[in-house]
Amino acid sequence: MKHLRNTIAPLLLPALLLAACNNQPQGETNDIATPVSVLELKKGSISQLIHTSGTARPVYGADLVAQMSGNYLLGTNPQTGRPFRLGDRLTKGQSVIRLEDEEYVNSIAIHAKELDLEIAEQEQVKQTALYEKGGVTLSEMRNTEVRVTNARYAVENARLNLQKMDIQAPFDGVIVDLPHYTHGVKVEQGKPMLSLMDYGRMYLEVNLPESAISYVKAGQAVHITHYTLPEDTLTGVVDELSPAISAETRTFKGKIHIHNSSLLLRPGMFVKADIVVDKADSSIIIPKEVIQTSRNRKYVYVVEKNTALLRDIRTGLEDETHAQVVDGLKENDNLVVKGFEILRENSKVKVQR
Repeated sequence: MKHLRNTIAPLLLPALLLAACNNQPQGETNDIATPVSVLELKKGSISQLIHTSGTARPVYGADLVAQMSGNYLLGTNPQTGRPFRLGDRLTKGQSVIRLEDEEYVNSIAIHAKELDLEIAEQEQVKQTALYEKGGVTLSEMRNTEVRVTNARYAVENARLNLQKMDIQAPFDGVIVDLPHYTHGVKVEQGKPMLSLMDYGRMYLEVNLPESAISYVKAGQAVHITHYTLPEDTLTGVVDELSPAISAETRTFKGKIHIHNSSLLLRPGMFVKADIVVDKADSSIIIPKEVIQTSRNRKYVYVVEKNTALLRDIRTGLEDETHAQVVDGLKENDNLVVKGFEILRENSKVKVQR
């Protein structure tokens, strides 16, 4: 019997200890505060974007060729005092290259044509005076008008032909190509002379998904970025949209104008375009990563008096990283942004700064 008592005693000891633990008062449980980080909510703005991309091209660009043959003479840039070169800025009408051909100039005979116009105009004055006195008929007077008109056209055509010897900038822009020719050597008609671009104003041709056709409208703002310019976001605007959907790609075409007055973008750059299809100002904006879901429910945690409280929310606009909260949160709420994954309703928390 003594042996039986010695066997039972060790078995009863764990059971008694377990019972004693289970009978501890509830207030004596070891409730450890979960460390969290919070964000005090302030109102801000958010934009809903549609992303696209494409190659930036200048609105104004021209490839100029020799309209006649002649000896090549590259002009001097008055701004630098040296011959024109790649990257030089030009103003509209500025002469860059001269083609010389004395035989061609003589064949035009512009001085003879100008003299002929002067004589014709003098004759017209004389005939008009005689007609008023009855000295000539109306037909004779009108014939002098025809001669003046023909002489004037002859002078204008001669000047236009002489202008072909002078390669001028058709608009303000920058030299982006300037083929090399030896000074004074004759070049043939049709040879490339100069490429000019004005890339202060650029455009982007894009293909937009069919799903965006009801959202994208002409006049909407666009954010333009390039990977070499991470700190600079340029502005643009949706300028043109095609109403037709491609059966092959299920996309529709659009054109975006880019404001590039600072010349940060260069022609040919592949850029990202974010079209602002909707925007909300003075709204509660939170990081999307803190939003938890359960079935059709969205919720977050806020902290009040070192306690985590669950808040059901309803969201509105979203971008890549943030969401607008239209119901469930208010300004100055302390939103849990770190440590929320392990929280439960009424969990004790310790806010870490």
